[in-house]
Amino acid sequence: MTEAGGRTRRRGATLEEAILRAAADELTASGYAGLTMDKVAARAGTNKNAIYRRWPNRLALGIAAYKRLATTVSPPDTGELRGDVLELLRRANRYWSSPLGAILRDLLAAAGGATEFLAQLQEESDDGVAAPWLAVLERAVSRGEAAPESLRPRVATVAIVLLRNEFVVRGAPSAPDDVLVEIVDEVFLPLVRRR
Repeated sequence: MTEAGGRTRRRGATLEEAILRAAADELTASGYAGLTMDKVAARAGTNKNAIYRRWPNRLALGIAAYKRLATTVSPPDTGELRGDVLELLRRANRYWSSPLGAILRDLLAAAGGATEFLAQLQEESDDGVAAPWLAVLERAVSRGEAAPESLRPRVATVAIVLLRNEFVVRGAPSAPDDVLVEIVDEVFLPLVRRR
């Protein structure tokens, strides 16, 4: 089907891809605060109705666009659990202090207590976050540095949850390295070694 002006009308997955790409570009350029349905529609070459048929509001669109931007990383292998855990925390600290991390923090703040939106963000972060921590912990168990009973997602991710707390509760723009060391040495390592 052709629209006025001779352009081919996009539908389905092609249109959805164009909208998500435009929303991700808009998030990168303007952050969540600058994300509007009008800007995304203009950037995608469509109208707001096409967006609202797929995402009910700006927050839902922002979360979907953020998921396109988020990347997974392979777990470090320093040869010892303490080094691996510190490196994972340092990576997370750099990420949450970055412009993309600021977008995530803004999305979390905008979601407030809305469980359906938090669940969408959690879908991305639970799988993406737990996997490297479990991989690091599994190697530590095989080296005898951690108890086999510690190989549970809630235990494996306790360090990253404590770091997240620094950003969410304390509003820190970045956590000092001594906080990361304290999380590892005083909480994480004693927890996984004595289980």
